[in-house]
Amino acid sequence: MISLDEIRSGLKNGEFFLEYLPTISLENHCCIGAEALIRWRRPTGVLLPESFIPLVDNTPLSGLITYWVIETVAEELGEWLRANDGIHLGINVPPEVLGRGGLEYAAEKSGLMDVLDKLVIEVTERGVPDKQGVDAIRDAARARVLVALDDVGVEDANLVLLSRVKVDIIKIDKSFARQMLTENWSPDRIQGLSALIHATGHTIIVEGVESELQVDILKQAGIKVVQGWYFSPSLPAKEFEAFFYQNQG
Repeated sequence: MISLDEIRSGLKNGEFFLEYLPTISLENHCCIGAEALIRWRRPTGVLLPESFIPLVDNTPLSGLITYWVIETVAEELGEWLRANDGIHLGINVPPEVLGRGGLEYAAEKSGLMDVLDKLVIEVTERGVPDKQGVDAIRDAARARVLVALDDVGVEDANLVLLSRVKVDIIKIDKSFARQMLTENWSPDRIQGLSALIHATGHTIIVEGVESELQVDILKQAGIKVVQGWYFSPSLPAKEFEAFFYQNQG
């Protein structure tokens, strides 16, 4: 069982690193941005965020890790953000950090204030219902950043939920893309996704796209933006930049 002390020690000892998952336009298969993903290098192997991030929710480490991510993004891809128009970089930020003015603090400290409009603050659906989370999202929107609601299930992405907060992007959980590859897949489910697009006007990003079949289905549904291994796995900063420039039409 991982302890908070181990996570704190890992952060201090430089065991964490970032990879960047490309965001792809289905209209032309061009790379239009990325999502920053934290990784933890341990003696037993590399741990993904679901192994440790839930442990730090609502603890002081949540803020420390978030600030480290933003500072690392600034160091690794700050110049890339400034050099390219029409791109966005997603960063996972807990609502409690936003609610304490943490975004402005981190952006100012890291030197990213001039590219705030190219950042996408990603918050999970479970962080939305409390008032602090709602207020934090609205404050972030006023700060010029885009806000994405992450890990949304198609059944859960309803107008009641979305009317409670101001979000710009809805990210459909990768489990939806996986279901397209099962024998009991029903094309009727795509109709619900299409209706969501037309009813809300949000940008929809589908995660976990790994096959040409999924790409074809999503195009039919009107989805225009995806992430997934069909196009690229998450990459270190330099490799991501090379991928970006190689996939510009």
